[in-house]
Amino acid sequence: IPWLRLGWEGCAAPSVPPHRRYTRFFGREQEACPALSHHLLTHYKAWEQRIAAWQQPILENRCLPPWYKSALFNELYFLADGGTLWVELLPDDAAALGAGQGLSQLLPVLREYGRFAYLEGQEYRMYNTYDVHFYASFALAMLWPKLELSLQYDMAAAVLNEDTQSRLYLMSGQMAQVKLRNVVPHDIGEPDDEPWQRLNAYLIHDTAGWKDLNLKFVLQVFRDYSFTGDAAYLQDMWPVCQAVMDSELRFDRDGDGLIENSGFADQTYDAWVVTGASAYCGGLWLAAVCVMCRMAEIMGSGEVLQKYAAILARGSAAFERLLWNGKYYNYDSGGGPSSDSVMADQLAGQWFLRACGLGEGESEVFPRSHVLSALRTIFELNVLGFAGGTMGAVNGMRPSGVPDTSSVQSDEVWVGVVYALAATMIQEGLVQEGFRTAEGCYRTVWERLGMAFQTPEAYCQRRVFRSLAYMRPLSIWAMQLALEQQAGRGPRAPAGKQAGTPARP
Repeated sequence: IPWLRLGWEGCAAPSVPPHRRYTRFFGREQEACPALSHHLLTHYKAWEQRIAAWQQPILENRCLPPWYKSALFNELYFLADGGTLWVELLPDDAAALGAGQGLSQLLPVLREYGRFAYLEGQEYRMYNTYDVHFYASFALAMLWPKLELSLQYDMAAAVLNEDTQSRLYLMSGQMAQVKLRNVVPHDIGEPDDEPWQRLNAYLIHDTAGWKDLNLKFVLQVFRDYSFTGDAAYLQDMWPVCQAVMDSELRFDRDGDGLIENSGFADQTYDAWVVTGASAYCGGLWLAAVCVMCRMAEIMGSGEVLQKYAAILARGSAAFERLLWNGKYYNYDSGGGPSSDSVMADQLAGQWFLRACGLGEGESEVFPRSHVLSALRTIFELNVLGFAGGTMGAVNGMRPSGVPDTSSVQSDEVWVGVVYALAATMIQEGLVQEGFRTAEGCYRTVWERLGMAFQTPEAYCQRRVFRSLAYMRPLSIWAMQLALEQQAGRGPRAPAGKQAGTPARP
């Protein structure tokens, strides 16, 4: 297969062309297409039967509304239509990875399952954009977990590498290093260059200072382990998690156990300024610290457990003191005009904890009464108080009941964030509120705006949209996970599983 058709247009051809993974089974010569077509025509009926069997329990569930069934299955279009690459690991790339830098399963996983990458969006041309994959990853983790593990291994290898080249970043106008060691990259490259080899195609901000990327890696590692029970995976990722958390600790400048934002847009909301302690990044931080404690228990590392248990105790107290206002968590503690805005995504940390089977009982980080109060406030203001409750949840709402217009992103609706919020509501027992919240996005995108199979990242009340065909709305599979967990069928963290014990079926 010519390298030009694999998404590397506009750059020099690699010395050895990469091959799509299906060439492993059908060859790389001219007879590959007839062989693939023959396989398709002789197996499609069986595939249709298996797809029907997979979808049937959901489609026949009368408790689920029709719009949800449509959104759940049809949003999966992006995994195939999002500029997706699934290629074999090249010998040169395997040699460059060496012994895997302590990742014992890196080369075996990549050789067996290939390298998988999909775009942030068809307009935002970066592969495996990690702050967004955090939301979308539930589709892979629940349906194709080996692809999720392959992606995670590639990301772990990227964490341990660096690119000392300097370049200009557009927002600051300053030069900075492309990639620092022990920091999670924003992405693994772009189609106009060579993905996996040249990272961080994103040029707007220097993401080495972002507060959410490292935390999202730690949370996804434990989520993936809780779904798969893969002890070798956790063993490999444990040192990488320690490295990125040690890197993240530099953002706790006052030593109160809680990281602070910089006064810039230093997280996935890359045009929405955050100053001081924040509900979004602070909540992700506490969730990641909680997960580090749980992983330390599993790995038998008492010293690490003691370290992060102390941080969690201090950080939780600081989070409640600085951000809780009696009804919800303030956007940030900076004291600015929008610091007390109601952020739809303020409970992202709690969302991920509950998805991993944590966040309640002995592992509770955020008081349940506060979680419920915040969710009800978001539902009242960001959902029902926005466009008559018909368009989902606006990212930011002022306590007075008008959208936060302090940035171009605060008064947008982000579809993937809304589905994650709906999942959080379902996790906490607010099932009807969760469906009502998510339905507004589906009706707006698929019916009123006519954007079927090109769900955008964002839209506004005045029917302005941004970035058609986007990765983040795959988070709707987190709603399905929440429903399955409510019914006692969903993945939960393996209780007491030790490193080296057999993985569960």
